[in-house]
Amino acid sequence: MSGFATHRQRVHDGSLTPRARHASLRTCAVMFAPYGFRATYHHLCRSAGVPAVLESDPQSLVRAVEELYAARQLWLADEAAYAARRRGEKAAGRRGVPADDDRPGRRLGPGGSLALCPDPGFHPTEPLPAVVARVLASGRSTACPACDGTAGVSRWFDGCDEHELCARCGISLASRPAGRDVRVLRERHERWLAIWRRTA
Repeated sequence: MSGFATHRQRVHDGSLTPRARHASLRTCAVMFAPYGFRATYHHLCRSAGVPAVLESDPQSLVRAVEELYAARQLWLADEAAYAARRRGEKAAGRRGVPADDDRPGRRLGPGGSLALCPDPGFHPTEPLPAVVARVLASGRSTACPACDGTAGVSRWFDGCDEHELCARCGISLASRPAGRDVRVLRERHERWLAIWRRTA
């Protein structure tokens, strides 16, 4: 499978059809999805103004992939700094991860997300690089890693799990199994299709 850089180049390639360029944007969002794939995809489409008819503004795909690329660069730099620190600690004989290590707050979590937003339509509205930088700097905070977390908690049921979301930005703070509801799953699927087609 080609890497992020290859698919980013394909998004920029004006000789490809807008549909092929969109497929490469989607692959980039699969490879790096700070909010989870669906919420990240929705954010990028909203932020870059990706239209339902891709031919009407193919440059919006470039804007979207560049926002994702800038956020990913921040994450890669953080990963490299962590790896360098751990190498130094191991060289000094400290092989175990310290109990106060802030890394768990920075790891890619469920579905490869830094800050999972289970409701694809409810996520931070700021540019991805700003939110990713804040999440990476948050460490082990009890508040929401993407905002100050003072807005309280809302609940969201995806058809299988109940999530406690930050009421301000939609990031999942906790989740628990809540049983399967086929009607809710169908509604969520229909809503996702509208987001996917950029008609929501």
